[in-house]
Amino acid sequence: MQYKNITRESLLSYLDDYQQRGSETVFVHRRGLRLVSWSYQQLVSTARQISCELRTHEIGEGDRVILCGLNSPEWAAAFWACLLIGAVVVPLDNESTADFLSSIQQQTGAKLIIADRDVQGIKQSDFTVLRLDTLSDGVSSQSAETHLSPKPNDATLAQIIFTSGTTSAPKGVMLTHGNLLANLLPVEHEVAKYLKWERFVHPVRFLNLVPLSHVFGQIMGMFVPQLLGGEVHFHDSLNPASIAERTRKSRISVIVLVPRLMTSLRHWIERSDLQGVVPGDNNRSVLKRWWKFRRVHRRFGWKFWALVSGGATLDNQTENFWRGLGFAVLQGYGMTETASLISVTHPFKSSTGSIGKLMPGYEVNLEQGGEIVVRGPSVSPGYWTSEGQAFRTAEQWLHTGDIGMIDDSGNLHFQGRAKDVIVTAAGLNIHPEDLEEALNRQPEVHSSCVINSQGANGDEPLAVLILRKSNANVAAIIDRANRSLAEYQRIRRWHIWNAPDFPLTSTQKILRRQVAATIEAGMKRSGHLSVPNSSVVAEAMRISGEELSPGADPSLKLATDLKLDSLGRIELLSALEDKYQIEIDEAAFTEATTVGDVEDIVRGEVSEVSMLQQARTAAVPPKFSYSTWSHRFPVTWIRLLLFYTIILPVTLVMSRLRVHGTANLREVTGPVLFVANHVTMGDHALILAGLPFRLRHRLAIAMEGERLRTWLNPGADTGFFMRLRFLAQYILVTTFFHVFPLPRKSGFRRSFEYAAACIERGDSVLVFPEGERAPRGQMHMSTFKTGIGLLAQELGVPVVAVMLDGLYELKRRPQYFASKGMVSVTFSSPMKFDRSMSTPAIAKELQLQVEKLSRSDSCSGPA
Repeated sequence: MQYKNITRESLLSYLDDYQQRGSETVFVHRRGLRLVSWSYQQLVSTARQISCELRTHEIGEGDRVILCGLNSPEWAAAFWACLLIGAVVVPLDNESTADFLSSIQQQTGAKLIIADRDVQGIKQSDFTVLRLDTLSDGVSSQSAETHLSPKPNDATLAQIIFTSGTTSAPKGVMLTHGNLLANLLPVEHEVAKYLKWERFVHPVRFLNLVPLSHVFGQIMGMFVPQLLGGEVHFHDSLNPASIAERTRKSRISVIVLVPRLMTSLRHWIERSDLQGVVPGDNNRSVLKRWWKFRRVHRRFGWKFWALVSGGATLDNQTENFWRGLGFAVLQGYGMTETASLISVTHPFKSSTGSIGKLMPGYEVNLEQGGEIVVRGPSVSPGYWTSEGQAFRTAEQWLHTGDIGMIDDSGNLHFQGRAKDVIVTAAGLNIHPEDLEEALNRQPEVHSSCVINSQGANGDEPLAVLILRKSNANVAAIIDRANRSLAEYQRIRRWHIWNAPDFPLTSTQKILRRQVAATIEAGMKRSGHLSVPNSSVVAEAMRISGEELSPGADPSLKLATDLKLDSLGRIELLSALEDKYQIEIDEAAFTEATTVGDVEDIVRGEVSEVSMLQQARTAAVPPKFSYSTWSHRFPVTWIRLLLFYTIILPVTLVMSRLRVHGTANLREVTGPVLFVANHVTMGDHALILAGLPFRLRHRLAIAMEGERLRTWLNPGADTGFFMRLRFLAQYILVTTFFHVFPLPRKSGFRRSFEYAAACIERGDSVLVFPEGERAPRGQMHMSTFKTGIGLLAQELGVPVVAVMLDGLYELKRRPQYFASKGMVSVTFSSPMKFDRSMSTPAIAKELQLQVEKLSRSDSCSGPA
């Protein structure tokens, strides 16, 4: 296919270009707690290796391969691998149910499924399942040479994307190499104009928050950024605070997201410590807006300058908000049937309120009622059938089902879905999006959904509201919204949706049909709605395994009634943050927290309900402090000096230490996680003394978080001199041993992130999983906390078990100077754990490994 001076035979020509970029970074992905980078060369090599692996499973030209997983470099490599051998990719959302997977497999006749998780509930006699998250390691022995036979062309089928998962017969849109190239070549031509300026900001980093299973996610994740030689960062969390932090730390330039997430980020800015930020006149220069709202830019990082929105309609209020802050806002309009793009705004020539100018090669008409119909080379040849035959010709028009208008400047404006338009008894059309925009401007409204309802005088709009405050005056809200609407648009009926959010698609679109069906089934009286268990209860049930009846009592406690331990509560917190794009204080989830408390937090009512706020304020102690000075010059040099002049001599004199197993550490070339039993206050020094020199001074040590917090933030009744003593203890311990807090009850999410940051810097981490020192007289280890299993799983580095022997007896006597050979430290060989292994199982295995290292079992001689 050719566009002006650019000619490409197929999508695979892009893969050839990537080969030329060599070691430059193409993808960055968080694997557990760590960031993993892939180079362009690694992407190409891994794609070729996976293609060889697919051939061993007898996958060839025209065979369908289901690809189901979270965004990751492995996902992209598997996609390219399929194209290399002529196989057809069938991308599915990671949340697809087993029934849906089974339906798609039968409909497409797929011979192989590549998935992030075990595919359960499906008979696997007719196809093979490969694990996506471990695929790159599994194919490392394969050849990186691939021979294409035959070569693909414009008409070669590349993928089948299923646009619906709610019916028994979902439709699969067929997209050829030519369909995708028809959209990519004009973008490539436009990007080429700015490549000479790109060198000053290279590399341009994109944070892609749209699933690769959707064509918009693919365009902005695997094609457009690479035209600039850019980096694509994947981020699994949809929590706004997490997104902002990742944007700042990774120096992101552009965020790719869906409108609903863009709105969530806006709400987060409005209610966070940046509250009071109200963008003003967008006609001001960008520099003036940047300066005025510099606090926001500082929060996201100074390199971040643009948001690219797609997958749904962006409301004017949110668009104006971000433009008012000084950010560029780009949005495109399209659908899966058009290989994503029909129109797109220009980053430097945008028009507020429009969805851009038409892409080259398209013909667009507005039929009666304003429905947009298009035709052109990017339009799909049709939907997949059992025979795989196309039914649309190039001359046929595609009815989009969307209502729009084109202004005098040629900009396309989206007005809503034709099937959602409400036609009044007077024959007037009401677009739900207009009403929702008026409702969402009201400060008491968290979200709204307008659906068609049968009233006394025919069809009329019904507003379904999620409120920020349960005691809000709904009539006043509706009245204020109606003032900005025409008489025929005005809302006269409404319902309150009691769940924290509406049912959503994977691209965060509201499932209006499902909302309407729930209202029809559950409505009892006007203005009220009975809905099933909230997502808070549903998520808690999923994590704990407890079964609750619909309408579960909100007074149920997370710890006692739902059997959620500290890790379970953190898992629930993380799930709710991602689902509702909110930030929840970890300290709010205690053993006394109830389902009702969590629902209040999710709705944002905590700050409004004085009794709950007072209870939380009284219960929440100061936050844990994570020092940054302890791993910087000159503290690192001071620590080195103090270790060899004080710590090491004293330790060796008092313990007469024997060291076993140092030979097991000879092959260690990078950071590791050390896991040891905990007996005395001197355990840190003993392990440091036993470590080889190259590992000894790159070690961060986890210490009881509550103790460190008390030293740094003593109680109000603590005297002045005791405060000085505590502060001195904190400074000395942190300086001598590079300790960081690891809380026993709550707050360890941040601790795990700190441990991951240490690993990223090249430091190893030492953890005592018992959580506390052994009491005097105790002659055996306590049970390891399950948190060590989660940490080992998420860090993804080798784990070395460490056994301190002889200290239990020494402590029991008590005796401060050991006899020769009495005290020893033993190191195991490095261990790796599969991510599919449960965290309790990892914790149990680590404890067994430490116990095996007791002096009686040690077969290694002294170091």
